[in-house]
Amino acid sequence: MPFVNSKLLGGPLFIILTPSARGERDEHALFYFWSWKAETTLKINMGSTRLLVLLAAALLLATTFPAARAQEETDHEEEFTYISGDEKGPEHWGKLKPEWAQCGAGEMQSPIDLSHERVTLVRDLGYLDHFYRAAEASIVNRGHDIMVRFDGDAGSVVINGTAYYLRQLHWHSPTEHTVDGHRYDMELHMVHESAEKKAAVIGLLYEVGRPDRFLQKMEPYLKMIADKEDREEKVGMIDPRGARGRASVYYRYMGSLTTPPCTQGVIWTIVKRVRTVSRYQLDLLREAVHDEMENNARPLQAVNNRDISIFRPYPHKRY
Repeated sequence: MPFVNSKLLGGPLFIILTPSARGERDEHALFYFWSWKAETTLKINMGSTRLLVLLAAALLLATTFPAARAQEETDHEEEFTYISGDEKGPEHWGKLKPEWAQCGAGEMQSPIDLSHERVTLVRDLGYLDHFYRAAEASIVNRGHDIMVRFDGDAGSVVINGTAYYLRQLHWHSPTEHTVDGHRYDMELHMVHESAEKKAAVIGLLYEVGRPDRFLQKMEPYLKMIADKEDREEKVGMIDPRGARGRASVYYRYMGSLTTPPCTQGVIWTIVKRVRTVSRYQLDLLREAVHDEMENNARPLQAVNNRDISIFRPYPHKRY
C-alpha cells in the first residue's frame, strides 16, 4: 500500500489502487485516498486521465480539511491557571493529569518562604561559579509567562562540581518565593539543565524602582508578542550576565518546578539582594500574558523538613 506523508492532512495519506472488474487499463481503476487524521475516505473513479483525478483529489482535500484544523486551534484552552478556586487552579493541578500528581502529593515543592528562623549559614557552599556568554535567543509568549529561550550556548553555572547549562529564563509577578513572609513585585527564574537532565534554577527578586537594564533590551519584543500565545520573535544575541548580576549572598534548598508537572529534585538558588524594576516594565510583562495569568505566582508550599542554607562570603576573602 503506497503512501505519502501529507502536511495537508497532518498525517500519512494512503493511496489504494483497485483495478476495474474487467481488468482494463489503470486509468479506469478506482483510487481511494484515506487519512487516519482526517478519518475519511475519498473514492474517485478514474476517467480519462490520471492527472485530472489527482488534481481533483488535491483540490477536494485542500478545501475541506484545513477548516477542521482551524476549528481545533480555536477551541484550545489553557491547561492550568493561577486563579484560586478555579477548577484548573493551583490547588487542583495535581489532579488535572496523572503526570502532574507531584503538584499535589510532593513533599519537596516550590516556592517556599525563606524564613531566617530556619536558615542555616553554610559558608562551604562557595561563590556561584557561572560562565555565561552571549548567545542567540528568542522571546516566547507561553500564555502563562514570557520566556527568553537560548537557541545557542549561553554558558553554565557549576554547582557541587556539576555544570548546569542555561536553557531559558522567564518572569513571575509577584514573586513566588517570599523572605520572612514578604512578597516582592517580580521574580526572574534562570533555568539550567545538566548533562544528566537535572534542573537547577537561579531566582532573582525585584521590587518597583529604577528600570531593569536587561528588561529594557526586551521591551520592543515584549510589545510584539503581547497577548499572543505561542508567538515568538528572534531577539539576536543576548548576554545572560546582564540578568544575573554580581550579588554573592544567596539561599539554597531542594525543591521543584513551580509549574506543572512540578517535578522535584530541582536545586534552587535564590539571590538575596533585591533588584529593581520600573512600574512600566512590570506592567508590560503582565499585559503581555493572558488576562488570567497576570498574577502568575504559585502559592507557597510547605517547607516540611527541608534544609534551607544561606551563603555569605567571609569578609575580605574571595574563594
